[in-house]
Amino acid sequence: MDKRACVHLYTGHGKGKTTAALGLALRAAGHGMKSIFIQFMKGQHYGELDAARRLNGLITIEQHGSAQFCRPDDDNAEEHRRYARGALERSREVLYGGAYPLVVLDEIVTAHLFKLIRLDEILGLLKGRPEGVELVLTGRGAPSELIDACDLVTEMREVKHYYTEGVPAREGIEY
Repeated sequence: MDKRACVHLYTGHGKGKTTAALGLALRAAGHGMKSIFIQFMKGQHYGELDAARRLNGLITIEQHGSAQFCRPDDDNAEEHRRYARGALERSREVLYGGAYPLVVLDEIVTAHLFKLIRLDEILGLLKGRPEGVELVLTGRGAPSELIDACDLVTEMREVKHYYTEGVPAREGIEY
């Protein structure tokens, strides 16, 4: 069996980037592998937080974001930037710490899109990644340099979404 570790990128404007990363973590947990999610820009409650707690430490999720939803034109940009800087620092600690063979940096790409962190900082994480650590990046708006640097790139493309018909986010499905 091939033991190399790869870098995954789940991007695009469609729904399912975080969900795909959670699916990978769940598969890894089924084989006894520990994973950690460092969530950029997320401070709200999501069902996956409760689900991860039930998996006996196989999936850890750490949120680094405000309880207020982050938007590119937000009046709280400095607060969001502080959270993103903390998430970036924690990402470095986790990548080099050796405790997790699967590391997910959830919404890191969106944090770059919103100008909370720089592209060179993300690329630095990829270049300095220790051997044996599978790394997953998620978020909208991945630049071509990041796409080129990853081993697997999946773009979620929205074809149709019930949200446009007025269906609000639903517990257990969207959060």
